Amino acid sequence: MPRRPRVQIPDDVDNATLTVNGREVRLTNLRKPFWPERGITKGALIQYYADVSAALLPHIRDRAMVMKRYPNGASGPFFFMKRAPVPRPEWIRTHAIEHDSGNIIDFPVIDDLPSLLWVINLGCIDLNQWYARCDDIDRPDYVHFDLDPGGAPFERVRESSLIVREALETLGMRPLVKTSGSKGMHVYVPIVRGPVQKAVWTFAKALAIELAGRHPALMTSAYKVAKRPAGRVLVDYNQNRWGSTLASVYSVRPTPLATVSAPLTWDEVAQGARTEDFRLDNMPARVEELGDLWKPLLAARGRIDLQSFLQPEAPAKSTRRAAPRRA
Repeated sequence: MPRRPRVQIPDDVDNATLTVNGREVRLTNLRKPFWPERGITKGALIQYYADVSAALLPHIRDRAMVMKRYPNGASGPFFFMKRAPVPRPEWIRTHAIEHDSGNIIDFPVIDDLPSLLWVINLGCIDLNQWYARCDDIDRPDYVHFDLDPGGAPFERVRESSLIVREALETLGMRPLVKTSGSKGMHVYVPIVRGPVQKAVWTFAKALAIELAGRHPALMTSAYKVAKRPAGRVLVDYNQNRWGSTLASVYSVRPTPLATVSAPLTWDEVAQGARTEDFRLDNMPARVEELGDLWKPLLAARGRIDLQSFLQPEAPAKSTRRAAPRRA
């Protein structure tokens, strides 16, 4: 990946105002411990995101962002926040989305480096973006499977990911894989925009149920915890439902090791890659060496037309919409 001038986050002051791409970004509490046992401060977290921003931003750009804020660091309490806080810089873009309740929420949209630094400064350790872009918030451009181990060892998660890969490739798809950065793995497939979110969810559910039925000793599709067999990996299709989010690629997670949701090659999965191998302290060097392994998720070519796998009656009318822009 082409090197660009590094944005240097100060580590010797608590507060600073930086000029980044012509915009003033105010950063606060930079020396506050976010992982005190590892000596990682809030400023170090912001520095990480600045360092991987060239790879990260294309994956979150033009998508509403759900904020998950950890004001006291990774081991402290957190809260979700959808509405962009006020006051905020005038250059922070927002996108209004109407929910079933009729409530209209102005989500922040993280299109550039100043906006990224701003949202991380709010205490967002990981990033959770909308599955569809702002011009059509009900039509995703990928389908994904969240492999949740429950109580199963990570080896079974890796095994499950390879089975999901084989199934998707049999359908002519080109799946990509990453660690969740927490306990599981994520498998994504880029799709042609067209089917609404409910139809994408329906496809994911059908495949998850099929795979769980074929591999009952390894996998389950039972979403409710009380119905899940012990020691099975959940093929979680339900994360495809409208309004849900997963931690983005390159997101740091609030784990003791400050692990990262890391894109992998399938060879790395087969060779035994572990979640703890990919952390805040070593991911920037990996990105610099390998570039963005998830670049195919952004490409126009190679996207699968999911509509061809759906029943004729499956496409549904969108019941939710982006709210009209306010004057």
